[in-house]
Amino acid sequence: MIRKVKPQIRVVGFDDGTFSFSSKLKGEKTILVGVVMKGSQEVVGVLSRWITVDGSDATDAMIDAINSSRFKDLRLILLKGITYAGFNVVDLERLHSETGLPAIVVIRKRPDMEAMEKALRKHFRDAEERIDLLRKAPPLLELIPEKLYIQAVGIDGDKASEVIRVTTRTGLLPEPLRLAHMIASAVMMGESTRE
Repeated sequence: MIRKVKPQIRVVGFDDGTFSFSSKLKGEKTILVGVVMKGSQEVVGVLSRWITVDGSDATDAMIDAINSSRFKDLRLILLKGITYAGFNVVDLERLHSETGLPAIVVIRKRPDMEAMEKALRKHFRDAEERIDLLRKAPPLLELIPEKLYIQAVGIDGDKASEVIRVTTRTGLLPEPLRLAHMIASAVMMGESTRE
């Protein structure tokens, strides 16, 4: 439980590497990178795991990365969206309960749930399980109209928005997510891409 959001709060922010549609072959992998920071100022470390494109292992990879890391003073998890490596959907409740850490999902564009559900039903045998994970995610809170949304598990909306403020240095995204994106894209493409 976070009582007060300190400027040096230790967080981990996760993003995945890029992949092409040709990489959607069964079992293809992309990198998952977690950047551990004190607020928005100091990088403490980096975690990584490989996850399956359109698989169902993103939640397990995040839990393992956090629970087996040497960073035992983490206070919160930041996620850039709820889906990774295509439609590898994160189970937010399980991530929270098995790490003991609150989680905040940061989204730049309001998701089109109807389109996502339609795509899942068209392409996945386990579509209903994935849709259930999407539906049980907390409601979207709009931080900046039509530009920044969050979903929070294990932390109230006011504290979650304060965490976003404290961990953001430039632009709209918290620094751990911005750096995780740059590192993951560099691993997969040889150089970083813009967030």
